[in-house]
Amino acid sequence: LLSLLAFWDLILSTSTVPKALSIFWFDDTNISFGGCVTQLFFMHFAFVVESGILLAMAFDRYVAICYPLKYTTILNYGVTGKIGAAVVIRSFATVFPIVFLVKRLPFCRTNIIAHTFCEHMGLAKLACADITINIWYGISVPLLSVMLDMVTIVNSYGLILRAVFKLPSHDARMKALSTCGSHVCVILMFYIPGIFTVIVQRFGQKNPQACPHPAGQSLCSSFPP
Repeated sequence: LLSLLAFWDLILSTSTVPKALSIFWFDDTNISFGGCVTQLFFMHFAFVVESGILLAMAFDRYVAICYPLKYTTILNYGVTGKIGAAVVIRSFATVFPIVFLVKRLPFCRTNIIAHTFCEHMGLAKLACADITINIWYGISVPLLSVMLDMVTIVNSYGLILRAVFKLPSHDARMKALSTCGSHVCVILMFYIPGIFTVIVQRFGQKNPQACPHPAGQSLCSSFPP
């Protein structure tokens, strides 16, 4: 599970960081529409995959603490592989339709994206057509995937804490909690920026026509009309 998380974290970073660095370092603010849609897909795809992997890791901690004697039987390599495959298939099935929802839109107004990366609603808001389907799909995907993962993770850790505090030894309780501390930190570092981005995109003001930097450098991406 750690290997899967590291791999998809690399995919998520690779889909956004190189272009962001080229904007900051070389003022390379142009991106093709195809490149923008490709970046959009891989960013959302990797994000949903990582959310599913974090859920699997929460289940892993639950089994390890609540059923330690059955751990190797319940979570063997075969089961772990099936969980990883299910997470990837679920993520692809939920994110891939976004590509068609975006490509069907006509763009006849500004082509400036007020971000250093291409995001579904950030791109859809630039269209000169009805984006109701995009809005509802953009809401349903996080609710049915990422938000559901978060609720299940919280429930899993609730069961873990209940089992931990029933342990008779203080040292045993501290050891059990220490095994979950790093995972909780990763969960917070992953979800908090993602939630902030979604809130800004859904409820923020209309994107500006230009995005000047105090030093005169643009921090936006743009694609040819």
